[in-house]
Amino acid sequence: MKRLGLIAAGLLLISGACQAAVTVSGDVANPGPIALPPGGRLLDVISEAVPNAEGYWLAGGLLRQSLVAEQTRLKVGVLFDLEVLQRMATLFDRPSRAALAQRVAEEVRQMPVTGRQIADLDPVAVEVGFARNIRLDDGDRLIYPKRVDEVQVLGAVTEPCHLPYQPLQEAREYLEGCSILDDAEADYLWLIQPNGVSRRVGIAHWNRESGQFPVAGSRILVPIKNDDLDPPLPELNQQLAEFIATQLAEVVR
Repeated sequence: MKRLGLIAAGLLLISGACQAAVTVSGDVANPGPIALPPGGRLLDVISEAVPNAEGYWLAGGLLRQSLVAEQTRLKVGVLFDLEVLQRMATLFDRPSRAALAQRVAEEVRQMPVTGRQIADLDPVAVEVGFARNIRLDDGDRLIYPKRVDEVQVLGAVTEPCHLPYQPLQEAREYLEGCSILDDAEADYLWLIQPNGVSRRVGIAHWNRESGQFPVAGSRILVPIKNDDLDPPLPELNQQLAEFIATQLAEVVR
């Protein structure tokens, strides 16, 4: 009986290991849960899912449960700073700034915590070793969205705007298609590419950076001015950009 019990326990362990899975969705031939072998990696799942060979792999997202708690703290921190900004703007008699902080906070509240990890999900790059073949965990998700031929501008604008993607158009030039508020920081913007990589870009005459081209599906964050308040919130815009970068590119059909 004892031996049978050990065998049964072993079978349960094997069964549990076989149940580990990664869910794949979007522009792939075989969407749905895909069994993850022990020590399974990105290529194991990609090979089963078969992303569209003509798909927009750059916008693919790897969502991991292990990153949800960290990104939840990031979201809470951004909302806290926006609340402080709203209160400080009210105190310094800048009602438009207070209204902007309130509006952006509402936009952030509606953004999900995705657990996105920056990763190159190009199947060819992973297969030949140009991209990391990341080890995956049970419950991870892979999403391959359709191509998005637009660039979104958000932040210190009258309202978020969606502009047609223009090849070789500088990031700062997209701002001409939106109504930028007086409460915007005038010297920089944040460029958030659809793969989740973000960087601050100088756009004033004294710090202008050329060659910063958004690709299709990018977001541009117009930073909120706050260095004229006491105390300022020097990390607000960077953390806001980092959280926006965890969002997936919108699917426009």
